[in-house]
Amino acid sequence: MLASFFLSFFSMPRDVKPRFVVLYGSQKGQAQSIAEGIAEEAEEHGLVADLCCLNQNEKYNLEKESALVVFVVSTTGDGEPPDNALQFVKRIKKRTLFPDHYKHLLYALLALGDTNYANFCNCGKTIERRLQELGAKQFYPTGYADDGVGLELVIDPWLEGLWSAIKDALSKMASNRTAQLNENMDDPSKEVPDSSLLNIQLNLLSIADKQKCEPDSQYASPLAVSDVRPASSTGSIGLAFQSTSTVSVSAPKIQACSEGVPHVSLAASLTSSLPPLSESSLNVPTLPPPYLAVTFQETDAMEQAVEPLNKETLYQVPISKAVQLSKGDSVKTAILLELDISAFPSMTYQPGDSFDVFCPNRAEEVEQLLHRLGLQDRKYHRVQILLRDDTKKKGAQVPPHIPQNISLLFLLTWCLEIRSVPKKAFLRALVEHTSDSAQRRRLQELCSKQGAADYNLFVRDPCLSVSELLAAFPSCSPPLRLLIELLPKLQPRPYSAASSRLRHPEKLHFVFNMVEFPSCSGRPAGRRGLCTGWLFDLVNPGLVFPEKAECSSSLALPKIHVNLRPNCSFRHPSDPSVPFIMIGPGTGVAPFIGFLQQREEERKENPEAKFGETWLFFGCRYRDRDYLFRSRILDRFTKSGLQMDVAHLHLLGF
Repeated sequence: MLASFFLSFFSMPRDVKPRFVVLYGSQKGQAQSIAEGIAEEAEEHGLVADLCCLNQNEKYNLEKESALVVFVVSTTGDGEPPDNALQFVKRIKKRTLFPDHYKHLLYALLALGDTNYANFCNCGKTIERRLQELGAKQFYPTGYADDGVGLELVIDPWLEGLWSAIKDALSKMASNRTAQLNENMDDPSKEVPDSSLLNIQLNLLSIADKQKCEPDSQYASPLAVSDVRPASSTGSIGLAFQSTSTVSVSAPKIQACSEGVPHVSLAASLTSSLPPLSESSLNVPTLPPPYLAVTFQETDAMEQAVEPLNKETLYQVPISKAVQLSKGDSVKTAILLELDISAFPSMTYQPGDSFDVFCPNRAEEVEQLLHRLGLQDRKYHRVQILLRDDTKKKGAQVPPHIPQNISLLFLLTWCLEIRSVPKKAFLRALVEHTSDSAQRRRLQELCSKQGAADYNLFVRDPCLSVSELLAAFPSCSPPLRLLIELLPKLQPRPYSAASSRLRHPEKLHFVFNMVEFPSCSGRPAGRRGLCTGWLFDLVNPGLVFPEKAECSSSLALPKIHVNLRPNCSFRHPSDPSVPFIMIGPGTGVAPFIGFLQQREEERKENPEAKFGETWLFFGCRYRDRDYLFRSRILDRFTKSGLQMDVAHLHLLGF
C-alpha cells in the first residue's frame, strides 16, 4: 500500500499547477485590484490562485488551511479595517482563541496605508500581530505601502520578489514532505499522510520598506528588491513554473533629421522622455484581461444626475451657515459649515466622530469626458453592463457600485472616480487603444518599471486625472468598458465633526481647506479639489466673511447628502479627572473644538467634579491670516476658568 502511494506520487504529471489563496480587504478597490493582479499573474508562473474577499467566509477556511496564505489589506478612516474585512478582524481578535489556533498557517501580508493619516497601515498591523499571537508563521516579509509617497515604491519590488519567495517556500514544503514520507517508509507504523495535502496553496507576499520583522527562517525567502529572474523549480514533486511576469518592449529606432542628427527632446514631460529611458527596452505590466461587455439602450427620458442613487440611506441636511475662517490673503481658504440636523433625531454624534459627504463629479468634467470618448450623444442612454462569456479574469463580477439601468450621465457623475490618478494597469490598457506610435511608446514608458520616476513626476505627484491624461494623448480612444473596469468607485469624502451636541444640540459643524491643484505638464490650468471645490461653489453666494457678522446674501443655502461614521477609538477620556493632550495644526484643530466644547459643558453640568488639565497644541502659518478658531479658543476657553492651557505653535512647520 505504501509502495503504491509513492508510485502514484512520483508519477504525478510535472505540469500539475499548485494552488494558492489570495485574501483581500479593500475599501476603495486598491487592495482588491492588487490581489486580482496577483491571482491573474499566477497563471504565468504555472500556479492557480483562489481569490477571496475576507468577508466571503464560505469560500475559505483558515482553520483548516494547510498551505501558504496571502493577505492584501488596506486601512480606512482612523486606522479602521475596510468594511469587507471588519468581521474577519473581529473574529481573529477573540480572546477565546488558543495561542496555537493558527500554528499550521504560513502567511505573507501586504498592507496599504497613508502616512498623512494617523495609524498608518493599522489594519494590516492588527491582522499580522494577531496571526502571530495565534501561532501563524511568516514566509515572506510584510510590506507597508505608503500612498503618501507612492504605493508602487513598495509594491513593485514586493511583486518582483513574490514569485521566487513562493517557489522557495513550496520547495521547502516539498522537502519537508519528502522527509516525512521517508520517515514513514522507515517506520511503517506511522500513518501515511493523505495525498490531498500535496495540493499546495500559496499566499501573497509583501515587502516592507523598513521592516524590522524577520520571517520564519524555515520558510522565508530573502527580501527581494532588485530585478528578480525566478529559476525553474527542481523540487522532486514536479511543480511546474513559468518565469514570465512582464512583457518586454524593445527600444524604438531613433529617427534622424536631414543633417543626420537625431531628434531629442530638450526636457522630459508627460508626453516625451529623455535618454536613457527613451532608448531603453521596457518591462511593462501584463495587459489586464477584459471582463465586461457594455451596451446602450435608447430612452426618451432625459434623466438629470442631480442626486446619488442611494439617497434613501443618507441624510439630506440643509447648510444653515457658511463662514470663512481665514482671511482673504491667507495661503489657504478655510471654511466652516454648519449643518441643521434638527429634522433628524437619529443623527446623533459624539466629538471625535466623522461623517461622509457625498459629492458628484463636476458637470463640466463629465461633459469633457463624454466628448473625449465620443459618447456625448448617448449621455441619456441606459447603460447595460454584463460579464463577458470569454473572460479569463478570476473572480470577475460586474462592479457592485454600479447599479443596473442607469444613464451614462449618472454613471460618470456618481459612480466612477474620474478624478482618480490613473494606475499603471490603466496606462497599460490605454496602450492598446492608442494609434500614434510615439504616444504608445510614452504610455509604455510611464507604466514600465524603467519609467517609474517619470510616472511619479508627471502622473502621480501632480494628481493627474483620467481626462487630463487623455487630453495629453489625443490618439488614445479607450472604450467605456475600460473605464468601468479600471476606475475606482466615486468615494464620499470624510470630515471630522467640529462641534459638540451638548453645545449645539441641533447642529453639526465641520471645517475644510480649499484644495488647490496647480497647473503642470498635462494640466494647463489649475483646478480645485473635487469635494472642497463643490462645497465652496454651493455656499459661496451666502458665505460669511471674518469681517462681517451676518450673511451678505438672502439666498437660501443648499442641502447636501451625508452619512455618519462613528469612531469609538477617537474620544476624550471618559474619566474627566484624567489629563489629556490634543495636537492639531491647521484645520486639524477642528475635531478638538468639539472636545473642548464637550468638556466645558460637562463642567457646567457637574461643577463639583474634578477635571484634569487639558492641553491643546495647534498652529498656523501666519497669526494674522489663518489663525483658525482664534476667538473660540483664546477668547472663550482660556478665560472660562476651565484650567485649559492653550499653546499656539507659530511657524513651526507641523
